[in-house]
Amino acid sequence: MTNDPRPFATERRSVIKGGLAAAASVMLPEGVVSNAALAQGADIPREKTMVLIGINARDGRWVDYELWNPYAIGSNHQNGINLIYEPLAYYSAFANKMYMWLAESYEYTPDFKRLTIKTRSGIKWSDGTPFSAEDVAYTFNTLRDLGPKAKWGIDVAQALQEAKAIDANTVVLDFKIPSPRFFFFCTYKFDIGVPIVPKHVFSGNDWSNFKNFDIAKGWPVSTGPWRVTDASLQQKVFERRATWWAAEQGLAPMPQVLKNIWLPNVAEQQTAQAHITGQVDMGGVLQPATFPTVFRQNPKVSSYTGQQPPYGYVDWWPISLYLNNEEKPFDDKDVRWAISHYIDRKQIVDVGYLGASSVSSLPMPPYPPLQPYFDAVKDLLEKYNTLAFDPKKGDALLQAKGFKKDGENWMKPDGSPFTLDIIGFGGSGPAIGPVLSQLLKRRGVAATMGLPPNFDERFQKGQYTGSIYGHGGSIREPFDTLRLYQGKSIAVPGAHLVNFSRWKNAEFDKIVDEVYVTDPTNVPRLKDLFRAAMEIWLPDLPDVQLVQNYHRIPLNTSRWTNWPGTDNAYVNTASWHLTFPLVLWSLKSA
Repeated sequence: MTNDPRPFATERRSVIKGGLAAAASVMLPEGVVSNAALAQGADIPREKTMVLIGINARDGRWVDYELWNPYAIGSNHQNGINLIYEPLAYYSAFANKMYMWLAESYEYTPDFKRLTIKTRSGIKWSDGTPFSAEDVAYTFNTLRDLGPKAKWGIDVAQALQEAKAIDANTVVLDFKIPSPRFFFFCTYKFDIGVPIVPKHVFSGNDWSNFKNFDIAKGWPVSTGPWRVTDASLQQKVFERRATWWAAEQGLAPMPQVLKNIWLPNVAEQQTAQAHITGQVDMGGVLQPATFPTVFRQNPKVSSYTGQQPPYGYVDWWPISLYLNNEEKPFDDKDVRWAISHYIDRKQIVDVGYLGASSVSSLPMPPYPPLQPYFDAVKDLLEKYNTLAFDPKKGDALLQAKGFKKDGENWMKPDGSPFTLDIIGFGGSGPAIGPVLSQLLKRRGVAATMGLPPNFDERFQKGQYTGSIYGHGGSIREPFDTLRLYQGKSIAVPGAHLVNFSRWKNAEFDKIVDEVYVTDPTNVPRLKDLFRAAMEIWLPDLPDVQLVQNYHRIPLNTSRWTNWPGTDNAYVNTASWHLTFPLVLWSLKSA
């Protein structure tokens, strides 16, 4: 082993430098650009059009372009569905503000076993059918009946007894158990929120395979300001409707953006060149090393933090090394802790992100409302230091389990090599993976890193040994993060609020069930319960904590201003999050 503490830093930076030099002559695929230009049409000029690079495309194509049912198999709200289905309410974690939307108000009974929601009057679906409480009741009752067969179904089924529309604007939800978090669970924030679907379109269809796509019929219908006018492998196009109830009722301005063109994500070099040449207005996500080159060649490009590191904001999605708790030897907490002790997180920050990142000690972000819960386990984190780089302690843990060294490499108790195959995806894998695998190799673990094209499918089905991924959980109190580790959330549909580590503990599950029925404003009680849960979680370390996730999204100011930023933090920027409509109606034409 080398004595150089950063032997791969020079190599990493040379690759980055070479890649950016090549980017100067790389364009977006010609077909994508020409199709986007054609879609603009003569009636809507480019300066009134938002062109963005999205995420979740496959091989540079929108393979889900016909899926506009948020509950169909393969559907993803991040790919444009978030513009179509408006929520009961929005919540901006950055502004710490709730925006009542389709719902005008809500009220619980004192025992939290009944929730009454008043919907706004004067709202119509884009085909002219009135939006009503019937749509809300239909959505919730169907999710209850589908249970684990639909995204959010298991969450609704465990709580809801029945939803009834008692008049056109009132729906009453009766719960099996106290459910003080149900309305906030339904509220759109980041990737969590329950889309309300039109009963007159969805009723009688199988939610698992109903696509809800027929432009001639006006499908998908929407209560929002956007209608889908084109969807193909190359692009998704949304044009602004002539009227919008929220603007008429004074809740939001009519968007100045007249058209959205969403292009499939492409490689980093192509994304950089698209911003350098001004072809796009925002997206995708760039690594820190790429931004200075983009800024030098196009000063109109900015980011959430302007033109200064870290070029983005702390997302709700701290990143860890998931170790499949159903696979040996990673079903052993001492082996998981040994892996943790072999990882120097500072190296990941300094080399993988050139210093423009920060570490993560728990699977939730350090947002201000969550700070009391971090404080409640401060002493536990000192005892079970999830960020400790202590190779000798890692060696001792493995030796006590019967692992032995053969030269520089560890052998498992059965004499076979100690291997760890890690998978990741384009969002964080390229920055973390090479550094992480090298750190583990230094300590005798035969680690490999790959970015398989079917990462999502493999990860969500538990077909992995190690994986780099994040935690879509808590933003203002601890339930949603604790929910990520309950046994009943293993293998449920969706990419969020799912137990990906496949760790189980019956006592932990009981504590989280108690958290669920506790008033979320009762912070002292929640702190006690969170501490009790962490007294189980921390010694077991279901997954290995690494770094905070930063959304580093390039933003072009030549056509659009009033982007979210450190000096204007009204919401997070991501086009794939459920709150992106707040960005679109806030943007001002330059």
